[in-house]
Amino acid sequence: MVWGAWICLLSPLAAAGLITLGGARLSRRAAGYTATLSCFVAFGGALASFIGLLGREGSQRQLVSTAWTWISGGSYRSGLEVMIDPLSVFMMLIVSGVGALIVGYSIGYMDGDGEERRYFAYMSLFVFSMLLLVQGGNLLLLLAGWGMVGLSSYLLIGFWHDRPSAIAAAKKAFVMNAIGDATMALAFFLLIEKGHSLEFGILGGQFSSTVANLVALGLLGGAVAKSAQLPLQTWLPDAMEGPTPVSALIHAATMVTAGVYLIVRTHTIFEQAPKVADLAAGLGAATLLVAGLIALVQVDIKRVIAYSTMSQIGYMFLGTGLGAYANGMFHLMTHAFFKALLFMAAGIVIHALAAEQDMRKMGGLRRLMPRTYLAFLIGSLALVGIFPFSGFFSKDSILASAMAHGAYGYLLWVVGLAGTFLTGLYTFRMLFLVFWGEPSAFVREHFHALQRDVVGVSMASTVGVLAVLAVIGGWLQWAPLWHPVETWLQTVAEPTVSPKNWQEAVSSALALALGLAGIGVAWLVYGARRVAVPRFALAQRILEHKFYFDEAYDVLFYAPAVFLAGLLRRGVEQPLIADTGRDLADDTRDLGRIVARAQTGLLRTYALAIASSVAVLAVVFVAVK
Repeated sequence: MVWGAWICLLSPLAAAGLITLGGARLSRRAAGYTATLSCFVAFGGALASFIGLLGREGSQRQLVSTAWTWISGGSYRSGLEVMIDPLSVFMMLIVSGVGALIVGYSIGYMDGDGEERRYFAYMSLFVFSMLLLVQGGNLLLLLAGWGMVGLSSYLLIGFWHDRPSAIAAAKKAFVMNAIGDATMALAFFLLIEKGHSLEFGILGGQFSSTVANLVALGLLGGAVAKSAQLPLQTWLPDAMEGPTPVSALIHAATMVTAGVYLIVRTHTIFEQAPKVADLAAGLGAATLLVAGLIALVQVDIKRVIAYSTMSQIGYMFLGTGLGAYANGMFHLMTHAFFKALLFMAAGIVIHALAAEQDMRKMGGLRRLMPRTYLAFLIGSLALVGIFPFSGFFSKDSILASAMAHGAYGYLLWVVGLAGTFLTGLYTFRMLFLVFWGEPSAFVREHFHALQRDVVGVSMASTVGVLAVLAVIGGWLQWAPLWHPVETWLQTVAEPTVSPKNWQEAVSSALALALGLAGIGVAWLVYGARRVAVPRFALAQRILEHKFYFDEAYDVLFYAPAVFLAGLLRRGVEQPLIADTGRDLADDTRDLGRIVARAQTGLLRTYALAIASSVAVLAVVFVAVK
């Protein structure tokens, strides 16, 4: 079991090293197979850890394996250690399993790209970083993985570095995530000062309310930034500049879910800071509503899916913030299935249309790409939460938990229900625009079918596996009839809220009805085209500008920073450093010319200089006496 965890962690790192060191000696296709194989090996290690835990009960399901003491100073110790418990194994299976499918899909999607080796080295590094984050046996290793995930995402988002937009998106993602990294580091400093440790167990200690709130706020800042929740969400849509498999990996199963994992892993400190936990739930509810509204006006197919990711992560924050930890993690799992499916099916569409992503140029693809349409339809139904697809089982249980939380929970429950209507509307708006109707002139001119070769097999087969998981994955748990996920995770995070059966039934019925209503409205407007889209110019402008978050940040932070930088350059750097350097160089050169003129080469001149010097010294010594 312990060896399985280490294999799971280290195999993607080994692949990244092998691809990097192999260089041009390793063919581009071989690099893809190496990265894919390493992820499947990691999944095998995670599966071995899972099987090993099945035979254990209670506290025996938590093991820590230490390779060596990493940092030692005074009474402080931090080891290079992995934790094997139900929560880490749950995440290991998702990250390595879905990650393996996405990396395998990339073999086809990236075929022909001149930088395939670099791409697969980055992907392997990203998977390793995410596994380090979820397997780290202490908060310091978690922070190391957290930072490496940010670095890896920067490299992958900016993979096509010849595009200025990709570089700008990568820098934006890095900076926004660095804000969360800083708040987490401050929380850890406070833990070291008050608890003298960064072991997970220290979070269960009794801290004063002030310390508990500050630590929880610091952790929440990191979670909000990494999971693209309000107000640090602006980086996620721009991250679509990366290749589509990168979007699937970052925005489906791994990076953006790290914040949800963090809250569940550190739930004991959030339970000591209930107001901060409520804030996390409230931010999730606000994000799911804002992201759903913005998705209604997007025309880029990947951006619609990206905003749906923000919205679904909002549901997870809502659940975990209220104490429904297993429900939030269950939705994390099903979301990984259907969101990766949607991104990868969209990738096939983009591949078939010469890299075009504007939905206004699409249409009629249902007849040209029936299998892709079926996969996209399955992913869409699961995203909306239609029975019997996976989203129905996971999202509705979060709504029921909100309903059971009291007055504040009822408010979040209403917001969550509104989000289900928006999800149905924007998801099927996308599906109808892309697949229904007659093929557009652009489609007729640029469409080319996916060839049935190695490329086609790698893309189609992985999409097929995810389609099956999106259909059956939700049946793993159906509250209150059976709940193995909750049973599995309760030894790590015991839920603090328990909805009643009637709350489960009411939430499911209303969510299903509102989801179907959203689909119906989308069909009337975009499918059958029986209803014209109403024009609200002000609302349209606000949504197209994404509630002006980017503009506000430009005014509040970017513009003042640029002004200050320019002021310091003109007032400090130029006169004191640049100009001083030139003046010093000129003075040194002039002094050298003067000295050079004194070097005449005449013996009598040198004798006179020496005699004059001796005379001066004699006068000085006589005067001193």
